[in-house]
Amino acid sequence: MTNAFKNYPVTLILIGVNVAIFLGLSMIGQTEDGYFMLEHGASYVPFIIENGEYYRLFTCMFLHFGFSHLANNMLSLGLYGTILEREVGTLKMIVIYLVSGLGASALSAGWDYFTESYSISAGASGAIFGLMGALIYVAIRNKGRIGNLGSNRLIMMALFSLYYGYTSTGVDNLAHLGGLIFGVLIAILVYHPKKKRNKYQQFDWMQD
Repeated sequence: MTNAFKNYPVTLILIGVNVAIFLGLSMIGQTEDGYFMLEHGASYVPFIIENGEYYRLFTCMFLHFGFSHLANNMLSLGLYGTILEREVGTLKMIVIYLVSGLGASALSAGWDYFTESYSISAGASGAIFGLMGALIYVAIRNKGRIGNLGSNRLIMMALFSLYYGYTSTGVDNLAHLGGLIFGVLIAILVYHPKKKRNKYQQFDWMQD
């Protein structure tokens, strides 16, 4: 466990925070109750726009509707987070996660406002799709592979996840798509693969 925390501190801390918040809320109410979740920071456009409660775009990223929602997201966070954190480092990992999550929340809220189809939303999936988008970009920059995963496989996984969301009910599909796009864009800005040095570049050459 010590080695795991040393190698993937951000991923494990994010999982711990999400689980701790879920357990804390479960002790005082029903996490599958939309009104209860709304009282504790879920995203809802009328409250964001009319009351200026913009913090909900952030807090909603750490709330989950029931155990299965939490478990699915934490498994995905553990999978994608450890791979990405190992490749880009802890600081870039947290930037990608948080900015993708905020971007996904804002895009989803903007769509709700535009269509006037308001719903209570919460979950880490927007941020997790951001990790997936970043992984796709990192794999492409590394000749189509990152660890044992190829960019084609990652793209197929992303497409399948999006398709699953669109064929399911109660899923914030725009947040998923937004997170994926933001993840790619942020990775473009913050990730720069290290150039492999030629073995002869370590010497300084001098002429007599």
